[in-house]
Amino acid sequence: MAKIIIAFASMSGNTEEIADLLKESMGPFNHQIDMMEIEHMEVEDLLPYDGILIGSYTWGDGDLPYETEDFYEDLLTLDLTGKRAAVFGSGDRAYPKFCAAVDLFEDRLKECNADIIQNGLKVEFTPDTPAEIDRCVDFVVSFASQIEV
Repeated sequence: MAKIIIAFASMSGNTEEIADLLKESMGPFNHQIDMMEIEHMEVEDLLPYDGILIGSYTWGDGDLPYETEDFYEDLLTLDLTGKRAAVFGSGDRAYPKFCAAVDLFEDRLKECNADIIQNGLKVEFTPDTPAEIDRCVDFVVSFASQIEV
């Protein structure tokens, strides 16, 4: 049984809804799945996990949310070699940099030597259509199937 963490930041609840859907969709894999809000974490909390999913909404014109900035900076202190990771997030297409926080976190995880095993999942607002829900489920099923102990 692998250990997977879903670390997320959510202001309006959209990213938390995605995180909940991802956790629920991993049920058949029998992995141990923990969910934590980034603002209540230290980066070292990631170390015991085999799989890391980070979720964040994007603020304004492509910025990280305030509550993730310290976590994002502190990630540089970690060596995540051997950890499998992926990033998800919510955003608003009205802004020029749609879901830019996903790209920022993905790049930062690469800098920490994490193995990015899925392209980032970007969702406008919340997954509220069958197609969007399926896209989220496909994302996490592919992720969970690639996590081994």
